[in-house]
Amino acid sequence: MAFDFPRRSNRVMNLGHFLTQAAGRRGSHPAIVRGNQVRSYAEMNARADAIAHALTKMGVRKGDRVLMHSANELDYPEAMYAVWKTGAVIVPTNFRLGPEEIARMGVAAGANAFIGNARFADHVDAVRAAGFARDREIVIGDNYEGLVEGHAADGPYREAEVDYDDPAWFFFTSGTTGNPKMAVLTHGQLAFVFNNHAADLMPGLSHTDASLVIAPLSHGAGLHLFIQVARCATNVLMSGDGFDPAEAWALIEKHRVSNMFTVPTIVKRLVEHEAAGRHDGSSLKHVIYAGAPMYRADQKKALEVLGPVLVQYFGMGEVTGAIAWLPADEHSLDDDKMRVGSCGFARMGMELAILDDDGKALPAGATGVIATRGPAVCAGYYDNDRANEEAFVNGWFVTGDVGHMDADGYLYITGRKSDMYISGGSNIYPREVEEKLLEHEAIAEVAIVGVPDPEWGEVGAAAVVVEEGAALDEAALRAWIAGNVPRYKQPRYIAFWDELPKSGYGKVEKKTVRARLIETGAAPALQAAQ
Repeated sequence: MAFDFPRRSNRVMNLGHFLTQAAGRRGSHPAIVRGNQVRSYAEMNARADAIAHALTKMGVRKGDRVLMHSANELDYPEAMYAVWKTGAVIVPTNFRLGPEEIARMGVAAGANAFIGNARFADHVDAVRAAGFARDREIVIGDNYEGLVEGHAADGPYREAEVDYDDPAWFFFTSGTTGNPKMAVLTHGQLAFVFNNHAADLMPGLSHTDASLVIAPLSHGAGLHLFIQVARCATNVLMSGDGFDPAEAWALIEKHRVSNMFTVPTIVKRLVEHEAAGRHDGSSLKHVIYAGAPMYRADQKKALEVLGPVLVQYFGMGEVTGAIAWLPADEHSLDDDKMRVGSCGFARMGMELAILDDDGKALPAGATGVIATRGPAVCAGYYDNDRANEEAFVNGWFVTGDVGHMDADGYLYITGRKSDMYISGGSNIYPREVEEKLLEHEAIAEVAIVGVPDPEWGEVGAAAVVVEEGAALDEAALRAWIAGNVPRYKQPRYIAFWDELPKSGYGKVEKKTVRARLIETGAAPALQAAQ
């Protein structure tokens, strides 16, 4: 039977209106705090409106891309809302990237405007040299404050009308040279994700809550802040650009922080720091970790220190984090009371599948590539047909992560498909071996990569960080490995390092690990193969 419904408009709320709403409901409430600086929702919104007016008078229009480069400062998030209000697209870059890198990213995104920070003068100069922003440039610490003051009298800004599929955010997902991958996040998609995150990860979020901002706002931490704004919660910024566990604990106590978004390596640093015993962390309700699965040993330590507040989610920029989650009440110190190794089940409104190489769904227990579908999936990659063809298969978005699901729909990640190596015809997923090695009491961190070998095709090379104060040599470690890891999965090469290289988001950089193994001669088979 056919149904004839009236045509429904695709018009949705402009994401900038979330800030307008928050200012209307809780205008005097602290929106964002850094040190002794406190900005209310009314102030933040009025300043965002002024910058939106300035952008409009510069010629920025709906659909234009605005490259944004700044560390976490009070002005940065309000500038993001200003761009959204005009109907333009935010194109944020990680502040740790180099000047030429961000200029190339702006060109690749087709940006025609720029919001930078005077602290990064070389980056501002690089964008100017690239020439795409011309006279559409705003620099925090330079002309930004003057534009706020100069356009304050323009009054409230009427947000541009947008449709569900109108781009709101070009999210850089990988690569900084050549043609980087940019996931196109839309107004409609992100509105769904805001609701999804608030409901799944931080139930009950309201103006009574405070959130500690740790990671760069250019990526997942920015999304987390936007959700706080939607619920009129207070956002507390760290005083510096890096992560200081002692300061984090002091801020948690001072502002009664109830939630934070972070990654496993940052949680590990937080709970292992001596400041954990000197500050009151009883206000914490949701310590959300993502970006990578947390090793079980680190998970237990975090539960011992923080209590039952850990919330895990599995996601990626292309799906804005909303793939799977493991709530706080499903974390436990008792292995028998927890699905150890699982990152949880499908997020609200999302569907999971494990696909084979032909894109067909596999049964429970079978290992394959993890795929998802639902309203959180991005509109695709900007100007990258090849990436779109690889990522969208038979109606699914293919993540590139490998794993399996149990009969109850709980997901287990084995590793990245790109991390897998083949040794003697067997598929080896480093994650499994890393997890086992971390059971050794003297090992703090470990990263394993595959390197070429003339006999086996590839073998494993491990970079190991020993716990402070512990003693462990290669002979002792190999003896332990022999009794705990199947022979064909044992790493051929072992190197001991003081620390593992990590990205600006706290994730171990496997490419850098591999490169360093080459440079130090710790993996001679790799050197010989090149």
